[in-house]
Amino acid sequence: MTSDTTLSLAEALAAGAVVLDGGMSNQLASAGHDLSDELWSARLLMERPEAITEAHLAYFEAGADVAITSSYQATFEGFAKRGIEREQAAELLAQSVELAREAARQAHAKGVSRPLWVAASVGPYGAMLADGSEYRGRYGLSVAELEAFHRPRLEVLAAAGPDVLALETVPDADEAEALLRAVRGLGVPAWLSYSVAGDRTRAGQPLEEAFALAAEADEVIAVGVNCCVPEDVDGAIETAARVTGKPVVVYPNSGEAWNAEARAWEGSSTFAPEEVRGWHASGARLIGGCCRVGPEAITSIAGTLRAA
Repeated sequence: MTSDTTLSLAEALAAGAVVLDGGMSNQLASAGHDLSDELWSARLLMERPEAITEAHLAYFEAGADVAITSSYQATFEGFAKRGIEREQAAELLAQSVELAREAARQAHAKGVSRPLWVAASVGPYGAMLADGSEYRGRYGLSVAELEAFHRPRLEVLAAAGPDVLALETVPDADEAEALLRAVRGLGVPAWLSYSVAGDRTRAGQPLEEAFALAAEADEVIAVGVNCCVPEDVDGAIETAARVTGKPVVVYPNSGEAWNAEARAWEGSSTFAPEEVRGWHASGARLIGGCCRVGPEAITSIAGTLRAA
């Protein structure tokens, strides 16, 4: 852990709300970095790791308690397409955790006194494909095949010592089942968050059934949604809390839509940080933002939650 306290993230959730960071990609893009290739922000693990540390630091200084690593789109298969050997790919995955740790150290050195945690991002299979299927699911793979895909990088990330594994933007209950199998025995807690449309996963399964998969998973300390439109959050909080009895994690995007063909965001933002008061009252305990939600919004979220 990154603080001199022994407080775990699970204990912090039991005590009150915890603030997540915002979108890594938009923070990097705003700093002038090109993220247009298939590796997205993971490319900077190779080329500009210091930029990733700077992005994490910006969110810690804005009020975030948790940094989500830049490993969302980092996979052995994705790196192999760029000619990166497996050993180096493993080093890059582990480095994503260390960069977030370094940002926490810098934040503490600059006067941030609260506990800071690191969540190792584990994106869905579709993120590696970089074709928008992370918002559809239904890849044509079995649960066993998906487990075999996820387990090796989960092992590497867990060994790097994050406080929690963020199983995030999961579009399909089948993939959630695979991920829940893959985290068993790793010794690191996890949260599970789906990408949703209304009251269903992106693949079309009812959220009640999707959340139920995590209800008895001892490794899972929170369940919820991310990278959805803000309007879908309220219903998801109620369902996740009722079905699992676990703390709820929510970090929606700005409300804009991702065009996979154009590789660009379209539409306008509907994200209103003041909504977090209602999310917290409904049971959300890990609250932040995803794509297109930046440090200014995280500052507003932090202020609202700490006042509550």
